[in-house]
Amino acid sequence: MSDSNRLVELQPILNHYQIEPFFVEDFGRVQKVYSRKGNFALKKIDPQNGTDFIRHVHFLYQKGYNRIVPIYPTVDGRYAVLHEKDLYYIMPWLPNEVTETRSERHRQLFRELARLHTLSAKDIPVKKEERTEHYEKTISQYEKNQEFLDGFVGECEKKTYMSPFELLFCLYFNEIGLALRFSKSKFEEWYENTKEQEKARAVIIHGKISSEHFLYDERGYGYFTNFEQAGFGSPIHDMLPFLSRTLNTRPKRNDECIEWVQHYHKYFPFKTDEKLLFLSYLAYPISLIQVVEKYYHKEPHKRNELQFVRQLLRGYWHHKNTEYVAMRLADQDPETKEGAPEV
Repeated sequence: MSDSNRLVELQPILNHYQIEPFFVEDFGRVQKVYSRKGNFALKKIDPQNGTDFIRHVHFLYQKGYNRIVPIYPTVDGRYAVLHEKDLYYIMPWLPNEVTETRSERHRQLFRELARLHTLSAKDIPVKKEERTEHYEKTISQYEKNQEFLDGFVGECEKKTYMSPFELLFCLYFNEIGLALRFSKSKFEEWYENTKEQEKARAVIIHGKISSEHFLYDERGYGYFTNFEQAGFGSPIHDMLPFLSRTLNTRPKRNDECIEWVQHYHKYFPFKTDEKLLFLSYLAYPISLIQVVEKYYHKEPHKRNELQFVRQLLRGYWHHKNTEYVAMRLADQDPETKEGAPEV
């Protein structure tokens, strides 16, 4: 789309903010709007997401947390504009000129995340029956996973000639089982620690923590953006997806990740039950199990061995990277050290 056409398309939206653009730069779902009033970021989102996240942003402001890129209201007070089946909202455009190292940038990100969680933390009621039901369903899933892995490795070992995928799976089988048992043991410890409790700590979670969603202003202060998936939940639900994405690389002892988590805990320490649940979910080798299940249920003549071997190898790399972080964190904490195998 040409610049002039983009200006024509966006003008009806910008009219709600009394912004007269003289140039618009395309950044995918975000448009950088240049105007006499300054530079703005115009964000397009799916209407199905609605604007519920704005309530969470306002709640954080009321709690005194202001390290969020502000969302500007329209002239008539709305915080989003529906235009041709899409929702749009507008924010100031931050220069995001980074002078810190990658590690320092992440330390600042996690320090601010800890502050966000601290200011929004509250206890919410949890029925014992609901906790028990969640525990029983999860334990049942662990047992089904183990039963499936045991059955599949048994089938593979009966063969005179295994496929490349089956051979690789057999090599990884013991390690997958160790991770599954460790994850299950931490989950059982979590339940023993919480089964009589009728409350749990909840915070406002960002929903998609990333260095790309932590922007810097001209003074060098960092601000969170992209709150569309925000909501109340356990603080571990911000940490786990970030670590999973960061550790999805070739094999690497990622001590930086450990340092970032510890830096976060300086400002917002996890409670014992949160630590146990965090380690259980972090160590759970779900990506490996899903690849094996997908291979098993695929009709043999439709299996692409090379593709499946690559998926299994990538899953194994991710597992080893995650295992290193999980074991180091467990080993360094007296409350979770017991039961952590040597890596």
